[in-house]
Amino acid sequence: MTPVALTRHPDLPSAAVRDVSARCIRRGGKLKFDYVAVGALDRVRIPSPQAPGIGERLWEHTCFEAFIRVQGESAYHELNFAPSGVWAAFAFERYREGAALIDAARDPRIAVQSDAARFTLEATVDLDHLSPHLARAPLSIGLSAVIEDRDGALSYWALAHLPGKPDFHHAHAFALELE
Repeated sequence: MTPVALTRHPDLPSAAVRDVSARCIRRGGKLKFDYVAVGALDRVRIPSPQAPGIGERLWEHTCFEAFIRVQGESAYHELNFAPSGVWAAFAFERYREGAALIDAARDPRIAVQSDAARFTLEATVDLDHLSPHLARAPLSIGLSAVIEDRDGALSYWALAHLPGKPDFHHAHAFALELE
């Protein structure tokens, strides 16, 4: 799949990042996510590297997110990938009704590269570790990013935004389909 541009939420500008793109590739029972942020990265708060593991409230700082559901179903999973290497996973039965998945066996592979103008995060997830149902079904995917500027301001990037405050959980955000 060719990378797709994520759109910045119109009400929350970024003083540092001008473009974010993402790509999702399905290979067997795995999904590989590639995110690229371009801009004045010295003006972005990027968490320092840590040992891989489960984190909390990653969306309050720079992180990259994926939302995955079987096409036509209301249940979905949320994945958060921090540039530090920390991650989080959640399972929802329906819109915002769910809980964190606390199991290190779901540990995605996260790799980061950066220079002054470009930041890349790659994450690979084994779908069988989330739900065996996801590994073979047609999927609807939401790709998004939260970027924190040095001054603490957050900008929100996604495939699609509805009017009002940013909401990556809304069905409208699941704009990419994979067979």
